[in-house]
Amino acid sequence: MIFEWDEKKAAANIAKHGISFERAIQVFADNSRIVRVDDRFPYGEERLITIGHLEERLCVVVYVERLEATIRIISARKANKREIKEYGNR
Repeated sequence: MIFEWDEKKAAANIAKHGISFERAIQVFADNSRIVRVDDRFPYGEERLITIGHLEERLCVVVYVERLEATIRIISARKANKREIKEYGNR
């Protein structure tokens, strides 16, 4: 897989959530991660949400799959209580 992101968005994500997109890539190595479509808004493209482990905690990564196995990360943050429960109930 190839990962890409907007550098300004990546810097804003660190400031807001304390997670770099470079570190967020680790979530994709979690074989137990959850993936679902983010259909809360009409984004104009299919956004996906994955919940998985980043080191010792669960994190949520929002992303778009591009051509040729490229993943564009949009945001990364610590999972909330509902998402932790969702991960544990699969």
